[in-house]
Amino acid sequence: MERDPQALAQLYKTALLENVLPFWQEHSIDWEQGGYFTCLDRAGQVYDTDKFIWLQNRQVWLFSMLYSQLEARQDWLDGAANGAKFLADHGRDREGNWYFSLTRSGQPLVQPYNIFSDCFAAMAFSQYALASGEDWAKDIALQAYGNVLRRKDNPKGQYTKAYPGTRPLKSLAVPMILANLTLELDWLLPSATLEAVLDETVQEVMTDFLNPARGLMFENVAPDGSRVDCFEGRLINPGHGIEAMWFMMAIAERRGDRDLLNRAVDVVLNTLEFAWDKDYGGLYYFLDAEGHPPQQLEWDQKLWWVHLETLVALAMGDRLTGRGECWDWYQRLHEYTWAHFADPDYPEWFGYLNRRGEVLLNLKGGKWKGCFHVPRALYLCWRQFAAMR
Repeated sequence: MERDPQALAQLYKTALLENVLPFWQEHSIDWEQGGYFTCLDRAGQVYDTDKFIWLQNRQVWLFSMLYSQLEARQDWLDGAANGAKFLADHGRDREGNWYFSLTRSGQPLVQPYNIFSDCFAAMAFSQYALASGEDWAKDIALQAYGNVLRRKDNPKGQYTKAYPGTRPLKSLAVPMILANLTLELDWLLPSATLEAVLDETVQEVMTDFLNPARGLMFENVAPDGSRVDCFEGRLINPGHGIEAMWFMMAIAERRGDRDLLNRAVDVVLNTLEFAWDKDYGGLYYFLDAEGHPPQQLEWDQKLWWVHLETLVALAMGDRLTGRGECWDWYQRLHEYTWAHFADPDYPEWFGYLNRRGEVLLNLKGGKWKGCFHVPRALYLCWRQFAAMR
């Protein structure tokens, strides 16, 4: 594969603007009742009308971000507004906590059992406020961000299934998403708050969850950062570990911190060596750090977001460090990802493959896959390569 950053930039730009975004604009927006349909088959037909808060907010974020950062297109702002107003009316309970899912018309289906609904709400309404100038959207963003800070040490609250005190664990998912979320809200937060939260998240991610001997991110650790020998304590989630590292790279670039930047790249490269399927190619979904059978039956599936987030991390690492290993791995991931996830016959990308790289679910969106990882990664890779000489 020839190293041609400008040709790669054009590839990602075309895929985003001529393939993926038109798919979501044409098939996903519910102009009648607000919000978005995310359960879309290969051709874009709606097969379920429930609305999942994570995906609703992510789509508001995506359209708002593109409006602010790429081009002030009215159709993107209108698409964002359609989701933002629906969520402002229906997305929260009386205490301001964000539900997990709603009916098509906005009736709550699943309780606000996890703070990630609040995380994506804060991201969405921050970007929508920036795009639209609406003060009410700023208020919703800051309220949701406050929920996250308040609940981050007990993210599931009363809905947790864990018995208290026996085996307390904390998850990488919380500080990694808080790092990204805080960067998203940099224009809304006081600088002292912003820097303090970034300091805390960097310290926690790169100290408590990083095993320095292995160079790998563990998904769950004890509250003091020590390892716990159980299914959850041995879990490696390659996609999370790598996505967290490009969040760390973004913070490092912001601060001019070369040490953090190179440590993050090291983790990406170590994770790739550990998680690459040497028989069939691609990255495993879950692995046990000690090589024991994982408890997740889907452990060997190949998922879209894992590979796309890895492309972002490698493109960013290549641009910021020039390390040859980033480009070497980028080529391997690019060839696998574009050959297996990009649909040659219909717009948008497949999400779920079996270990051999064959399509498992003939869909473009569902309960977990929406208008987020594919278009965000296409946009970010486009911008990374466009910035290279």
